[in-house]
Amino acid sequence: MFGDFQKNAPEERNVRFGVREHGMAAICNGIALHSPGFIPYCATFFVFTDYMRGAMRLSALSETRVIYVMTHDSIGLGEDGPTHQPIEHIASFRAMPNILMLRPADGNETAGAYKVAVENRKRPSVLALSRQKLPNLPGTSIEGVAKGGYIVSDDSSGNTPDVILIGTGSELEIAVKAADELRKDGKSVRVVSFVSWELFDEQSNEYKESVLPGSVTGRVSIEAGSTFGWERIVGSKGKVIGIDKFGASAPAGKIYKEYGITVEAVIAAAKEVC
Repeated sequence: MFGDFQKNAPEERNVRFGVREHGMAAICNGIALHSPGFIPYCATFFVFTDYMRGAMRLSALSETRVIYVMTHDSIGLGEDGPTHQPIEHIASFRAMPNILMLRPADGNETAGAYKVAVENRKRPSVLALSRQKLPNLPGTSIEGVAKGGYIVSDDSSGNTPDVILIGTGSELEIAVKAADELRKDGKSVRVVSFVSWELFDEQSNEYKESVLPGSVTGRVSIEAGSTFGWERIVGSKGKVIGIDKFGASAPAGKIYKEYGITVEAVIAAAKEVC
């Protein structure tokens, strides 16, 4: 543990920026550019990337290894309401060149995401983390994160599951639970954790085919954010579960149910596509 960097304590490492997100990101850029051996990270609520987007874009343009640790990444943050709930933010960073957008599902994947962020010397990373408590899920791994997307569980044979459920972050747990129920009905189900679109795009065609085989059109994605762009992952015959309106003020469990980010919604969508 380290204390706060002050004029009388230059050996310490933490800087308390207060409510000045743009300045925080800009200063982190300066640290990274001035001293490449330093790896600055800055943290705030994910929705407040709106205030720091210019500086984050300069991170990408300048190829600076800044790690953006963004918490409270969805409507699951609770009663603060739509002003604090990111909706379109994940999609917007996926669209930004030379920045890694990572949304880990549990402790294993968070460790993997941080490893990726440290190893990428010439591009910044955004780690979007949930507020709600999440269990370590069977099948997740540190190594899998480096691939962007990987198989968490699969009871099919010959790379031909009846349906592929694709989740990110806190919604991977929902996909896992839905898969368990669908298997009880005799369906073969593959669950894929899709932590980073950018990293997955960089994999070989053979690897991508092994995770998302082109012959399997029955696909369902679930993410508590904008559905924009997911059609390229699930295809024209797949189903996308997400949020295309602003959030509301409510506890996480209640608002997830109200907005249809549920196990039941995934099961119903899966039955439509397979």
